[in-house]
Amino acid sequence: MTAWDLPDFDDHEGVHLFRDRASGLTAVVAVHSSALGPAMGGVRFWHYPNRVDALTDALRLSRGMSYKNAMAGLPLGGGKGVILADAAGTKTASLLQAFGKSVDSLGGRYVTAEDVGISTDDMVAISKATKFVSGLPVAEGSAGGDPGPFTAYGVFLGVKAAVKRGLGKDSVNGVHVAVQGLGSVGGRLARLLAEEGAKLTLADVNGARAAALAKELGGKAVEADEILGVEADVISPNALGAILTEGSIAALKAPVVAGGANNQLATPEDGDRIHARGILFAPDYVINAGGIINVGLEYLGRGDEAEVRSRIRLIPDRLEQVWAESATSGDPAARVADRIAQRLIGRG
Repeated sequence: MTAWDLPDFDDHEGVHLFRDRASGLTAVVAVHSSALGPAMGGVRFWHYPNRVDALTDALRLSRGMSYKNAMAGLPLGGGKGVILADAAGTKTASLLQAFGKSVDSLGGRYVTAEDVGISTDDMVAISKATKFVSGLPVAEGSAGGDPGPFTAYGVFLGVKAAVKRGLGKDSVNGVHVAVQGLGSVGGRLARLLAEEGAKLTLADVNGARAAALAKELGGKAVEADEILGVEADVISPNALGAILTEGSIAALKAPVVAGGANNQLATPEDGDRIHARGILFAPDYVINAGGIINVGLEYLGRGDEAEVRSRIRLIPDRLEQVWAESATSGDPAARVADRIAQRLIGRG
């Protein structure tokens, strides 16, 4: 089977496979679209038992980045890198620099940044081998650096917008939010929600982390495989993708789903299923655009942190546009968002 044969191949402009024996690097870079500018998207460091899963992830994530950057109003296309980690998660400076050389060989068609399993320090290592990188340490008040806090801020604003649209409330004070995943984005999101008085149920694959944060914030911790079935006002997925399936959607006990995880829907049909249940869904690449706005403006050299936050504050308006069109047309929010994004990148 080739990349062309995979269900998630979507007229990608390029799918690049890299191997460096000396460092142990095995990586994929998928460029979905460069219609609006260089294809930008983070690199994920993850162990995939099946290499086809890594390729599928790169295809899906790069398409999501095309849509995310377009909906965020950035002059950037969509791409994604995936570094295939071994079972032990071995990460070395030589492996990261080998990935940097791989990025550099594409001549700027793809610009890399931070994603799951990659830190700001890792981006510094990658930058030793390429200039086509963002998310590097910056001076206080400048655009750039760790995208996590900015993603979390945008998701928080998006959750508030979803609560307003779906529950008719102007605040999350007293609103029960079940947060799945407490890493860079989910953990910060939980704190922001707690500051405004939300009632929290938390879960993470690291149960100790969930228990500690629940104790700190006055919430409740549950097992990771229970969180999607919690009876709540909002389910907020903030871990890995493809968690909204036919089975998990049928088990949802919340009127709103709004979170920062990429590619939450396992298939396009799952967007139809969640809509058919009358559940308000916040398309992930719209609500979680805060991080790419931050590192995108860093790479483009446009504005500072104040400009980043100003643009992030437009996320609720974009979500409302999607929900309004969904309400008018009767089409699922996920398909409406895709339609808008496809028009923006010239594929409408």
